[in-house]
Amino acid sequence: MSYRIVGDSCSDFTEQELAMEQYRQVPLMLYADGRTFVDDETFDQKDFLDAVLHSREVPRSACPAPEAFMTAFEGADDIYVVTLSSELSGSYNSAALAKRLYHEQGGSANVHVFNSRSAAAGQHLLVRTINRYASSGMPFEEVVERVEAMIARMETLFVLETLDVLQKNGRLSRVAAIVANTLNIKPVMAADNGTIVKAAQARGMNKALNKMVEEIKKRAVHPEEKILSMTQCNCPKRAAELRDAIGAAVHFKEIQILEARGVSSLYACDGGIVISF
Repeated sequence: MSYRIVGDSCSDFTEQELAMEQYRQVPLMLYADGRTFVDDETFDQKDFLDAVLHSREVPRSACPAPEAFMTAFEGADDIYVVTLSSELSGSYNSAALAKRLYHEQGGSANVHVFNSRSAAAGQHLLVRTINRYASSGMPFEEVVERVEAMIARMETLFVLETLDVLQKNGRLSRVAAIVANTLNIKPVMAADNGTIVKAAQARGMNKALNKMVEEIKKRAVHPEEKILSMTQCNCPKRAAELRDAIGAAVHFKEIQILEARGVSSLYACDGGIVISF
């Protein structure tokens, strides 16, 4: 059985993955400084981050239309779709509607839409896991069952230089953002059933990243069997240092570092780090 993995563009696919037949990226639209950016192969992170920095209006994103997902369903027997948390974006609802319309119009492929309850590194971790299972010949229903179980236990943590974009887009309380920005407090935020909560905090980025390592150590169950995925937004040196610190504290099977694509760059902002395991 042939298979395809479809992800919205917050899945942070690598360039190598985007060139492979089994992957399809469905881009979100991004708006900043009066300009429109498509989160696809044309995305220029440097140009976009500059637009976000100078934007007078609130930078924002728009989820793909159902038709964009439906186009990606063609050409395979089993279709696995991975989207942003339904609590953070309309991407999941759009993909779920695409699935319904596809079958109403006679589409015969198996389609399952995963609500990642995460973003960025978390979505990519699911994409990678689906590919491992599907490429081994595992039946569609078993892949779905295993990945849904993985979503239920997956941990996502992040530390950002600024919480402004998250707060202004309604993803975070205004009080939390103001406290963080005025006192140089950097919260370690976590995904809790798809929503954002504070896990810890520290004054300054370096101390916050140390707190993140402590949280990872507390939350990791059988880390030697798991991959830790990390999305970095324009801060490769910081990400490499964090990878080394995590590796010294917790023995993961593997730690991978991804470059933020458009949606991740919008919400993580310049210097942000998102990890999932």
